[in-house]
This record gives sequence, structure tokens and C-alpha cells, in this order.
Amino acid sequence: MRIALKPIGLGGLLILLMFYSASIPAMGQVKALEGKIICIDPGHGGTAATDSYRVGPSGEREEWINLRVALLLGKMLEGAEAKVVLTRNTDTFIPLAERSKIALENKADIFISIHHNATADPKVNFPIIYFHGSAEENQASVTLGKEVAEKLVDQLFKGKGPYSLVSDFTIFSQSGSSVLRGTYGIPGIIGEASFFTSPKEEKKLKQSEYNQKEAQAYFEAIASFFASSEIAPIAEKKDPSEVVPFKVFQEAERMRPEAKAWKANFLKGKKLLKKGGDQRLVEAFELLTLSARSFPDSYVAKACHELRVEILKQQNKEEAVKIEEMRIRYFYP
Repeated sequence: MRIALKPIGLGGLLILLMFYSASIPAMGQVKALEGKIICIDPGHGGTAATDSYRVGPSGEREEWINLRVALLLGKMLEGAEAKVVLTRNTDTFIPLAERSKIALENKADIFISIHHNATADPKVNFPIIYFHGSAEENQASVTLGKEVAEKLVDQLFKGKGPYSLVSDFTIFSQSGSSVLRGTYGIPGIIGEASFFTSPKEEKKLKQSEYNQKEAQAYFEAIASFFASSEIAPIAEKKDPSEVVPFKVFQEAERMRPEAKAWKANFLKGKKLLKKGGDQRLVEAFELLTLSARSFPDSYVAKACHELRVEILKQQNKEEAVKIEEMRIRYFYP
């Protein structure tokens, strides 16, 4: 399934980008996109009648936002003479395995799956980028993910605030995500640009100019990635099998009321650890574990695991320390 978008020419692209943003990639970066095959996957689609989870406070659905951003991004990339392959171009359901197949059959140079996030806490809003497997084996995707995360912060959050760059094994601890697993070997990421469960963010996400800013962020990140002097190879996937799976809340579970305490539990656990004492260490470990399970891809999740390591060391649990340190190294670069 290949969706061709009409090229607008390099000159037209630059005019378009000047309208979208004052931040335009260097000409060398834009040139690096020529001839690249870029698979864009607008997440979800065609589930309005069956899925009540992916909808914001005023009714805007995630799959609609994903598609709008993907189409805008596709036009920008085609304007830079890249070859764009979309897994869908309408609000239709496409199986996950089919999405991966489209990328592989078209010999994509990179795979970008566009999403937006949800959680029980309406105040939460920051980008989360996922790569597949281990950061040490999948360095190319980590590099791409960092570019995307930083550009999203620049465009959508005025260059301020945190982001998360994590393995998909943080949320799917047995095997990672389907689309990234199915395209492993191609530099690829899932980008959760922002949280549509934030009322203020949902309002912005309905606006075409805001969608254009997000597409601009992806465009700049992709251009920068291809303009780099060398793209790291992707190694055979072995590391994740060394790490004992860490049980976490899944999508619907993360909408539960207790998930709202993810940051409070982190801060309480950190405070108890600092005070010390055997009983406080036990309580701290429980709170840090609950925080990491409630929001395993948050911007404090890595710190939760690092503090768990401190506690385990004090408790002389050497094997558990080894597993935790591998988890941090592989999944939280």
C-alpha cells in the first residue's frame, strides 16, 4: 500500500516552512532527504464506534489527530523529494502486522508511527518517544528518537519541559510494541507528541496551525537524522531477554485513579530513602515501584529504577541489582 503525495518542489517547501515556523532546517539537511523512503504510520484509525479510550475531554479522537499530522508531514517530505509511504490516508482500520509489512515491502529507510497520549491525570503533558528493544543494540532508533523528542519540545512546548525517550519494553515488557517489533532493523520510533487528555492540549490539537507545528518538528528531526555523518547499525536483538520483565499498568489501567499518584509516589519514595532506616527503605521501594508501574515511561521512571538500585544495594540483593542496572542501561538511555 503506497500513498503518493504530489511534490511541491524545494522552493515551495521552503516557503511552506517559513509559514509554519521560523526554524528551518539547513539546506544540507533538507538535501539529505532526497530519495529517502520514509514510512509514516498514523496510529490507530477507524475505531470511533468501538473504542472509547482514545478520545479527549471534548471528544477529539487520537486517530484523527494522528492522520492530520501525518498528511502534513508527508507533504513536507515529498516537497524535499523524499519518497513517502503512508500506512493509511483515511480514517480506516489497518492491522498492526499490515503496517509493518507496508514499511518492509517498500524498503523504508525509516519508520515513524505518529501517536498522541492519554493518562488519568489531566495535568500531564510532555512528549514520549519509544524505540524497540535495547538502546545498546538499536542505537540508530535512539538517535532518531532523541532528534524527534527535542524538536517536539522546541515546537510544541517552546523549548521547555521534560520528555521521555524509552524502550517499548518499558510498557510492553514481554515483547515490545507490534509495529516496532515488526520493523526491527529499520530505524524507527513511535512518537507520542503530547497528551490529548489535557483539556488545554486537546484544544490546541484541533487547530491546523498546531498540527503543522508538530509536523514541522518531525520534518526537522528526520532531516537532521539523515544529515548526520553516520547512522549507527542495528544489532541483532538479544538484550531484552536478559532482563526479567517488570510488570506495569497497561493502557486502560493507567486511566485508573491510583495512576494519578505517579509523581507524588516518586517524591515520597525519594524522601523516605534519603531519611534512611530499614522500614523507610521498604516503604520507599514500594512507592518507587508503584510509580514506575503506574507510569513506566514517565520522565521520572528512570530515576525510580535508579533509586530502587540504591535500595537493593543497601539490602545486599546483588542479583536484583544486576537486573535493574541492565533494565536502566537497555531501556532508559
